[in-house]
Amino acid sequence: MSRLIGFDQISTKSDQISFEDVKILTSNGLKIFANSIILGSSSKVLEKILDRPSKHQNSVKVIPILGVPCDAVTAFIQFLYSSRCTEEEIDGYGIHLLALSHVFSVQQLKQRCTKGLSTRLMVENVVDVLQLAKLCDAPDLYLKCMRFLSKEFKAVKRTEGWKFLRANDAVLELEILQFLDEIESRDKKRSRNKEERGIYLELSEAMECLEHICTEGCTNVGPYDREPTKRTGPCEKFSTCQGLQGLIKHFAMCEKRMNGGCCRCKRMGQLLKLHASICDQDDHRCKVPLCRQFKLKNQLDRKAADGRWRLLVKRVACAKTVSSLSSPKMMMLRRREEDSCQR
Repeated sequence: MSRLIGFDQISTKSDQISFEDVKILTSNGLKIFANSIILGSSSKVLEKILDRPSKHQNSVKVIPILGVPCDAVTAFIQFLYSSRCTEEEIDGYGIHLLALSHVFSVQQLKQRCTKGLSTRLMVENVVDVLQLAKLCDAPDLYLKCMRFLSKEFKAVKRTEGWKFLRANDAVLELEILQFLDEIESRDKKRSRNKEERGIYLELSEAMECLEHICTEGCTNVGPYDREPTKRTGPCEKFSTCQGLQGLIKHFAMCEKRMNGGCCRCKRMGQLLKLHASICDQDDHRCKVPLCRQFKLKNQLDRKAADGRWRLLVKRVACAKTVSSLSSPKMMMLRRREEDSCQR
């Protein structure tokens, strides 16, 4: 036996409208009576349907909404009257309401469902929501489903939804796999870039320590014209400074250096060359050994210089600039300048 839901059971936008001239049929026989003016003002699609001429002018127009639960249809009509949708309705019929909002072009409800479903994604439902998001042209929800899939793909592969997708929608499966491949490639690139930035920062720190050692002296190695500075506390960059001092002492004493040197001597030579490439001091002011000689050699070999070396020099110089700008001394100077400007 069919059930009836009258207009008086649904909150209205206007108390003046009370004529029920539309009958909505649902899949299980439930009939919902509503007003054509309210339905047409809330949905352009329903307005076009209601504007079609009927055989009998005074008869009640019938609109079938089939294929979804009757409670979802009731919630949909309720939204057309009140512009409200509860969390319980999104929990129970969010997928069906998204489909109805798309079919009948109710953008406000579509946005509400898209937002609600994006916060309710789970391993068990993400494939279904993704398929619906694609069909209903909901790009924000589609992207969030894809991102969820990329994080939980191993678990999603074991669900019935994924098995059904593989068997029936090869195009969407390919889109998912391509998206996962792009995510993986992006993560690898980001990791590689992060590793490279770490290397540039280490080399930049080594350049600072080299200037610091050769200008002020530190621990047990100092400038050629005086003893190392005796400090009351450890060096700020102790580990880098200590390793570089050992390399300097080896470079100064190694017997193989004149015959091409060992691997440690070659490494020290590359550091000295790198310093000369980014050093902006006058030749007579820089205390780093062989700086002037390497500068002259770099000028002569500029045309023949390796592109990778030029890129290395550029990025280390950039890392050095960033490091100097974020140093405690520079931060203190900035604060003083800001305080003076405010005064």
